[in-house]
Amino acid sequence: MNSFQPIGSKDLLRLSDLAQHEILDILATAADFKRNPERVAGAMSGKSVCMLFEKPSLRTRMSFEVGVFRMGGQAIYLEHREAPLGTRETISDYGKNIERWCHAIVARVHSHSTVVDLAAATRIPVINTLCDMHHPCQALADLQTLIERGFDLNHSRLAWVGDGNNVCHSLIEAASILGFGITVVTPKGFEPDSTVVSQCVARSMRTGARIEVTNDIGAIQGAFAVYTDTWTSMGQTESNAKKSAFEAYRVDRKVMAIAGPTSLFMHCLPAHRGEEVTDEVIDSANSVVFDQAENRMHAQNALLCHLLSPKSSLSKSDDFNTAHARHPTPALQ
Repeated sequence: MNSFQPIGSKDLLRLSDLAQHEILDILATAADFKRNPERVAGAMSGKSVCMLFEKPSLRTRMSFEVGVFRMGGQAIYLEHREAPLGTRETISDYGKNIERWCHAIVARVHSHSTVVDLAAATRIPVINTLCDMHHPCQALADLQTLIERGFDLNHSRLAWVGDGNNVCHSLIEAASILGFGITVVTPKGFEPDSTVVSQCVARSMRTGARIEVTNDIGAIQGAFAVYTDTWTSMGQTESNAKKSAFEAYRVDRKVMAIAGPTSLFMHCLPAHRGEEVTDEVIDSANSVVFDQAENRMHAQNALLCHLLSPKSSLSKSDDFNTAHARHPTPALQ
């Protein structure tokens, strides 16, 4: 593998596992991979990534499978929609098997506790590609997309409109780490998790981030981009009461006009057209939703390269070969 700056954390379970300089390094590598696709060739030659999915996926599965293939590695998809992790055997036993064959685990799961348990049980990196609380890979792709479009980490502001969900949490963490502004606008009662917000506000005291949580849609005025997501996250029960609460937060032409004529529109997809966003917004020239989708692959490729880069000292963050040398497979009798 080429030389990439190693990451201090063994895993990426939430964006705050990364330091500011590590996020910037990953984004720089992702931009380089996008500009120079030939540089990814061979970056994961001979390496395998296990993909554990409890939820259906288009962008996450395709971006990881295609990305690992382009880097010369192997992505192995294991479907767990019918049998969630921990039902057939313990999560710990499951992970300890996988680490004997693979170099990293990519997990798209229902509960954050699942990726925490996987990470605790294994010596190889675990990457959270979506859970109920966080979506760090999406945030990395979003940051890459914003920076491509001229987002200034020192002065620009992102606006979130809708449910205070997992993607929202990861974007608030991104703002608090990198120091940019974020305004989160939700209906009353659907604000982001208070613990996540308080942690990020505390961190912003060091980084200068400006974090605002409000129910006032007018607060998006002047935002560099307006970001929304589905009103009901995957696995949640839809209700007419919730839809009614969100009606005033649909991102349409009038809402985008509040932000301003140059404000970008963002969505992690899939979109429920006509609910959280209108066709005229998501299909407009200011929409970057498919740039976000493409950048999932570049950001994730960069993340894998940095996570799997050999560490300088032996610890829980040992690389795959060192970990297996310390625990060799018993000789067959």
